[in-house]
Amino acid sequence: MGPVVWLIAAVALAGLELAAGDFTLLMLAGGALAAAGIGFAGLPLWATGATFCIVSILLVFFVRPVMRRQLTSRKALDTSAKALEGSHAQVLETTSAAGGQIKLGGSIWSAKSMDPSQVFEPDDIVQVIKIDGATAIVWKNT
Repeated sequence: MGPVVWLIAAVALAGLELAAGDFTLLMLAGGALAAAGIGFAGLPLWATGATFCIVSILLVFFVRPVMRRQLTSRKALDTSAKALEGSHAQVLETTSAAGGQIKLGGSIWSAKSMDPSQVFEPDDIVQVIKIDGATAIVWKNT
């Protein structure tokens, strides 16, 4: 009877975790699940209680912080045009300060040379210095 009670407690705690979202109840559910395993092994009631306490404490202090860090430390992927600054592109048509075209990130972009005296020929590799609207400002390190 004891192991079944621990299993019910584990399921109930895991279900309540959905409302709390703090991972504490999930760690306690893990402790209850471990206690159920000990109970099914035929160990006495005090052993299942001790297992619940020890496993729950270990989970709360060692696993929960890692889980919370993983959940909260994710940074959003920058998909704006600013994310393309600093990347390299291939010149498709002659590009100068007046304009031209490059292939950047699989797309064709309008481009201008950052230095009015520089002209880039097709197949040159340039670096995107800045995105100005729909135009990439490019530079070639020589």
